[in-house]
Amino acid sequence: MAQVKIFGLNHALKPIQTPLSDIIHSCLVDSLNLPENKRFHRFFHMNKEDFIYPEDRSEKYTIIEISMFEGRSMDTKKKLIQLIFERFTKIGIEANDIEITIYETPKSNWGIRGLPGDELNLNYKVDI
Repeated sequence: MAQVKIFGLNHALKPIQTPLSDIIHSCLVDSLNLPENKRFHRFFHMNKEDFIYPEDRSEKYTIIEISMFEGRSMDTKKKLIQLIFERFTKIGIEANDIEITIYETPKSNWGIRGLPGDELNLNYKVDI
């Protein structure tokens, strides 16, 4: 399980929302081995006055927050981060304009389909 929040300026984020979602999902599938049909993305389109960032970032500045079950190795998480940096260049967003935070929580802290996450039968591995 991974849920993703994507923050950016409305005029920069909205036109690329679909390809951005596709890229993020491909990174999650390729690094975390998530099933192709497990996509949970939320976009936060910010007004310029509500999205304050350093002067050395462009208007393409994007913040990505990923919440997921704990259990992935450091190498797996680093692979995810690296794939995002690499693949975002395909839509014109350079590494300086990307910030990624991964939040990991125990499965028992999730409620999904009427059950605590640690009682779910998953069709993929978390401990990779």
